[in-house]
Amino acid sequence: MSHAYGSGFALIVVLFILLIIVGTAFA
Repeated sequence: MSHAYGSGFALIVVLFILLIIVGTAFA
């Protein structure tokens, strides 16, 4: 349970952080 939920949640968090970094970089 921890691995399945952690992997999916981590992927969303990473993509969200990358989106913020890219957004601020080109802002």
